[in-house]
Amino acid sequence: MANITAKDVNELRKMTGVGMMDCKNALVEADGDVQKAIDILRKKGQKVAAKRADRSANEGRVIAKVNAEQNKGYILVLSCETDFVGKNAEFVAMSEKIIAEAMAHDIKTREDLLAYTFDGMTVADHLLQLTGKTGEKVEIPAYNVIDAPHVTAYNHNGNRLGVIAGFNMPGFEETTHEVALQIAAMNPMSLSADCISDEVKAHELSVIIEKTKTDEIAKAVENAIRKAGINPAHVDSDDHIESNMAKGWITPEQAKQAREIKVSATAEAQANLEKQAKKIEMISQGRLQKYYKENTLLAQDYYADNKMNVADFMKKADANLTCTSYFRCQLGE
Repeated sequence: MANITAKDVNELRKMTGVGMMDCKNALVEADGDVQKAIDILRKKGQKVAAKRADRSANEGRVIAKVNAEQNKGYILVLSCETDFVGKNAEFVAMSEKIIAEAMAHDIKTREDLLAYTFDGMTVADHLLQLTGKTGEKVEIPAYNVIDAPHVTAYNHNGNRLGVIAGFNMPGFEETTHEVALQIAAMNPMSLSADCISDEVKAHELSVIIEKTKTDEIAKAVENAIRKAGINPAHVDSDDHIESNMAKGWITPEQAKQAREIKVSATAEAQANLEKQAKKIEMISQGRLQKYYKENTLLAQDYYADNKMNVADFMKKADANLTCTSYFRCQLGE
């Protein structure tokens, strides 16, 4: 008997859009053969979902809600293929029913939600049934929960984007709502730089360092071309060189000279990179900090007043107020 792993089950789920348990059972029955498992799922009435597994489900609804009594926020994405189905009354009702059940029973994960049963069927089976009725792939690509002393929710008009955000202190509804708007508008990648993994930081720094080296070489080449009395904008590519010669903006001699300068100045600049290691490191670290400022919530400029960042905006309400976690979901992401 084949060893069925969680990865195998998840891959089949991605291919077919069918619930995890159904995928696992099909794989077991098919002794691990994916194609046989797909056939088994189709034979059990899951034909439409399997056929549409390669379709993009970029329409639907995003719903963010808060259980104020329990200080918990819930966000759900129910997706489909077209806006027509996304606005269908049955689709809308199903999205509201699923999140209502999730909140009532405090379902904590997407996997638990798909396995949860109401009206005699699991959520995964309800989605499959809706797929059959609408003829479109219907799925839950995202579901998250936040438990915090205070949680706020924001639903953008049209339910294409939603946010839940947790805070370390109760109250301050106006301030926390503004932070939710910030998250919706500016789409930060993380709460703070401390929340970004070392692996991501190292990768980003390596990209920035290479970009900085490229910029330094380009700057050296540009300076050498200017020194020769040639406009760098006229010779920044072979296509521009040819077209600018045809227009009479540069002579064939200047074109030849510019090409020779590019080769020699590039080689010289590359050779000098080691000597500029400290300069490149300093510039790269500065760019990395700018990256954090633009992409982490607490360091971002507050969208309504760029003279302060989001952390300082919250401190205006209370010196100890801060955001502790958030989830932002948008159709198509």
